[in-house]
Amino acid sequence: MATAANIVLAIVALLHLWFLILEMFLWTRPSGRRAFGLSAEFAEQSKALAANQGLYNGFLAAGLVWGLCLGSAGLGVKVFFLGCVLIAGIFGGLTASRKILWIQALPAAIGLVLVHLS
Repeated sequence: MATAANIVLAIVALLHLWFLILEMFLWTRPSGRRAFGLSAEFAEQSKALAANQGLYNGFLAAGLVWGLCLGSAGLGVKVFFLGCVLIAGIFGGLTASRKILWIQALPAAIGLVLVHLS
């Protein structure tokens, strides 16, 4: 079970690294605009906010990787950062887009369950 938990945790970390790239570096490019359904004008106007959001996603990814690197001693770190991802995903799903519940919150919830079972 610990291996499954670590795999899911790594996937969540990689997702947040990808969110960092999309929000900090690709926001105004066609691939970033397509990912978020943005017009070129809106993407340009909101790029500073998106970069800030991307940085926070990078911190979440870093925390998850830190928990992985700590191994079994990282239980508290893993739970904390998965919890942060879950709360952010629920908030985003309720306020921005329902698909955030599936892309961000659900993987974090699965990770939390697996971490607690291992």
